[in-house]
Amino acid sequence: MFSDKANSIFQDVIKTYKILNSVDQSFTNTYDKDEDLIGHLLYRKCWIDTVQWAYEDIIRDPNINPDAALKLKRMIDASNQDRTDTVEFIDSYFLEKYKSVSIKADAKINSESPAWAIDRMSILALKIYHMHLETVREDASGDHKAACQKKLEVLLDQRVDLSTAIDDLLEAISQGEKYMKVYKQMKMYNDDELNPVLRGQK
Repeated sequence: MFSDKANSIFQDVIKTYKILNSVDQSFTNTYDKDEDLIGHLLYRKCWIDTVQWAYEDIIRDPNINPDAALKLKRMIDASNQDRTDTVEFIDSYFLEKYKSVSIKADAKINSESPAWAIDRMSILALKIYHMHLETVREDASGDHKAACQKKLEVLLDQRVDLSTAIDDLLEAISQGEKYMKVYKQMKMYNDDELNPVLRGQK
């Protein structure tokens, strides 16, 4: 099943990142895009999410230097754009994969594309990883660990449901029972022609 592969890659990415556990470490994609394009895209997607998770932790430091915070905010903005671009690449992969499928007359469109569901799965992998850490923290109280264990169980259940939903969606698309469209995000705040503040700087 597709979700098995995706979840395995996401867990591998997080484990690999945590060896050095630094946002400054270099990135190496272990999947060759010519041999396994979807594996390549999934690995990159989760790496972006993992680094951004760390960015989001760092910027919430109440004692962070304002100049450092502004620099980090710019890095988060760039990461968000990279994340969105990668999601769209993943959807383009599926559009190409299923382009020859005959769409049935009663086929329906899903509320979200496969890649945006996969985006949630990648974030969910990070939530599961970090919530698990809270259940085994040596300096945490028993009550804290117990509360986090309950949250972890919900997250694990959510992963089962989301994985099933993604596999079902891809199967329905492959059979022509559902069809997909890719709506580009068209984010306006990064565009110096669409963002009035940036436009005013020209």
